[in-house]
Amino acid sequence: MPISLVVTDVDGTLVTGDKQLTPRAIRAVDALRARGIAFTVASSRPPVGLRPLVAPLGLDLPMGAFNGSTVVRPDLSLIDETLIPEEAARTAAARFSAEGIDLWVFAEGAWLLTDPDGPYTDLERRTLQAGPRVVDDLAPHLARAAKLVGVSRDHAALAALEPRLAREVGKGAAVHRSQAYYLDVTPPHIDKGHFVARIAGELGIPLSRVAVLGDMANDTAMFAKAGLSIAMGNASDAVKRAASHVTGTNEAEGFAEAIERFVLG
Repeated sequence: MPISLVVTDVDGTLVTGDKQLTPRAIRAVDALRARGIAFTVASSRPPVGLRPLVAPLGLDLPMGAFNGSTVVRPDLSLIDETLIPEEAARTAAARFSAEGIDLWVFAEGAWLLTDPDGPYTDLERRTLQAGPRVVDDLAPHLARAAKLVGVSRDHAALAALEPRLAREVGKGAAVHRSQAYYLDVTPPHIDKGHFVARIAGELGIPLSRVAVLGDMANDTAMFAKAGLSIAMGNASDAVKRAASHVTGTNEAEGFAEAIERFVLG
């Protein structure tokens, strides 16, 4: 069936490793619009991190932040949000502390941390095009957290922690790496798949006519919902197996290639 809606992940998919939209990617989205195909994004980024995409891509639909648990309009006004249950947030924060892993808290529209020079803070500043708020203690903010991120340069340790932390918080939160160096804790029972189903439903588009793109395990929830799922060439083998098709890497115009080849034909 022809595709009527495309929903894409951002980091590792839509943008390059240095967080840039390429001219070819922008042209691919323009071509979708010319064909009457709706387009939006679902990302682990906070809402402010989606702002740089709005004008270049002409985004006009709701966008899914924090893996779809916060939904915002293109002007970043809030449609709705779900927070992490406080007990789960405190459990995860305590585990990160015990493992010596830096913690970021996203709460009430702010990126909060205690060490402004910690791992990957420079990268996150470039990604969000916004800076953090430095606080002495993150604990008071855990009751209003939309996302926690454990940050480490020890990628293997973070990968090993992922299933252990998921078991520890149980049904209280979702635990997934959004990058090799970020372990995200987000609200339970709401993921990118829910966001895709929501947007398709609001537009009256059958899920069989939805295409999605992604590169990480947190994107496979979208793959399970959509009629057409495309994994990036930089994705793991497990993510690739979950997809209908595989395209090139995000460094080799894989997003644009997928749109041109699998969606526009």
